[in-house]
Amino acid sequence: MSDIQQQIHATVTSNPVVLYMKGDARFPQCGFSGTAVQILKACGVEKFVTVNVLADEAVRQGIKEYANWPTIPQLYVKGEFIGGCDIMREMYQSGELQELLKDLG
Repeated sequence: MSDIQQQIHATVTSNPVVLYMKGDARFPQCGFSGTAVQILKACGVEKFVTVNVLADEAVRQGIKEYANWPTIPQLYVKGEFIGGCDIMREMYQSGELQELLKDLG
C-alpha cells in the first residue's frame, strides 16, 4: 500500500463519517459535492470530516484508486465506502442512508 493509500485508509477508518469532495463543507467547489454535504446534513450529521481533493493531486488520484471509484465526492461511513452523490441521493430517498448514519452525527 502506498503512502497516500495508507493516509486515506487511516482517515476513513479513524473517523465515523468522511466525505472526499471538491472544496469543503462550508464552500463546496462543485454541485455534486454541495449536494453530498446537503444530504449528510439532512440526515442529521453535523460532524463529519471532509477532505478537499483539490488541495492535493495525490489524494485526488489516490482516492479514486482506493475505492476503485472514478468520481468525487466519495462517502465513507465507519471505514466502508458507500458511494458517490447519486448513490447517496438514492439511499437518502429510500431512507437507507438515514438508518446508516443514525447516531453518527
